[in-house]
Amino acid sequence: MGQKLSARFAAGLLFLMVFAISRIALAQEPSSTVGIFEGHGDVGTVLHAGTSEYNSSKHSYTLTGSGENMWSDSDNFQFAWKKWSGDASLMADISFVGQGGDAHRKTVLMLRQSLEPDSAYVDVALHGDGLTSLQYREAKGAPTHEIQSNISAPARLRIEKRGDYVSMWFGTRGERLQPAGAAMRVSFTGTFYVGIGVCSHDKDAIEKAVFSNVELEDPQRVPTADKPTLYSTLETITVASKDRRIVYSIPGHFEAPNWTRDGAAFIFNADGRIQRLPVAGGKPQTIDTGFAVQCNNDHGISPDGKTLAISDHSQGDHQSIIYLLPITGGTPRRITQKSPSYWHGWSPDGKTLAYPGQRNGEFDIYTISTEGGEEKQLTTAIGLDDGPEYTPDGKYIYFNSVRTGRMQIWRMHTDGSAQEQVTSDDLNNWFPHISPDGKWLIFLSYGKEVEGHPENKDVILRIAPLKDDKPDGKIEVLAKLFGGQGTINVPSWSPDSKQLAFVSYQLIPKENTAK
Repeated sequence: MGQKLSARFAAGLLFLMVFAISRIALAQEPSSTVGIFEGHGDVGTVLHAGTSEYNSSKHSYTLTGSGENMWSDSDNFQFAWKKWSGDASLMADISFVGQGGDAHRKTVLMLRQSLEPDSAYVDVALHGDGLTSLQYREAKGAPTHEIQSNISAPARLRIEKRGDYVSMWFGTRGERLQPAGAAMRVSFTGTFYVGIGVCSHDKDAIEKAVFSNVELEDPQRVPTADKPTLYSTLETITVASKDRRIVYSIPGHFEAPNWTRDGAAFIFNADGRIQRLPVAGGKPQTIDTGFAVQCNNDHGISPDGKTLAISDHSQGDHQSIIYLLPITGGTPRRITQKSPSYWHGWSPDGKTLAYPGQRNGEFDIYTISTEGGEEKQLTTAIGLDDGPEYTPDGKYIYFNSVRTGRMQIWRMHTDGSAQEQVTSDDLNNWFPHISPDGKWLIFLSYGKEVEGHPENKDVILRIAPLKDDKPDGKIEVLAKLFGGQGTINVPSWSPDSKQLAFVSYQLIPKENTAK
């Protein structure tokens, strides 16, 4: 009897294994062609099998899908796909069928390395509640993160891959698509999958969505000799989750956000002027800076939130000079007599400014009273010293220095003594910023081959915990982006130390803005 039960158990186990393998294979082997797509199937584990259908008369695709989620380290959804290599552009008008359902049910335009549930991927996801995000998993089995758009429920969406960058576009039906400002660096190797998908975000439910006017093409098939358009995007990132949110994005150039001390607004520079933008987004307003109409990206807010420091080169020898004025606007008061001087830090008591200045051909760190007067030189090393910023307790000044051959983060006492290197790696590290609670250090990293801090480069925002005002523990990647000069030149932490503001950039070829 026992042997018979064991044999039956083994046979049953074998059947379940074969069934499970067949379910996995279903998603990984071509099924019937669906319009322009080579196959379809359920990725991951679903309780209700999905479907993908093509209506040739309406040129539309209707997908039904189940699945608990597309997040974390595993995905469960219905996917209609085509194998692809190189650059890709996939666009469609997307709408859910029916009301109700989970607010986070998703329809997606997706690029995916494989059909395994934990594959690397990037998608443009339209949620049931209108949230539209660029979601990504950088490597197999890694966690999922997202960049949330500031536009809800756009009618038409596009995902575009150019090189290692994947970006999100949106618009209304029949009108020109615009970059959403969301772009992420994710590398795909060899052949990958491009397609459309649906996830119910409820393992017991089934959702239906329609994708119409679907177009899939190589975005570089139409060459252009025109200069690309620069787009600037102000983003925030939450330190705990590493998820990002778009606040403001335009064709044009702006730089260096400060987060106001009351948490209500951002301050940044554009076209020589200082702009103020509500944290919720909207249209920025120009702050009156009087005669100072050539402000650069070195500006910041006093500890009490009442005064704005700017660096402007519209006067005198037309090199950067530091001024102070009310944060609401007014006539600037000159602080530094020598130039060029570039504001970077404010002492916690609000009485002293720290800045790099070029004197006799060398850039060193200086401090000066907010009342003006004589400046005090803190560094004398050969090579560039830049980016000074006080720790919140006023014990140290952090800065970046190239004195050892590669730009690294350093710190010193506020009188310039006890200068010590605090990062040492193969990257060039710039602009240290300490969180208001003193627990985190954020800085910008370029590749080892990059000299200076130029614009329009692949850069990384990196973060390290602080203990006793010094990095303690592993340095982690907070975000990868296209940026550099203007991304995070000045302090941009939120007052609660939970988020960071920065600017990312995109260079968009002319033909891409025509659809």
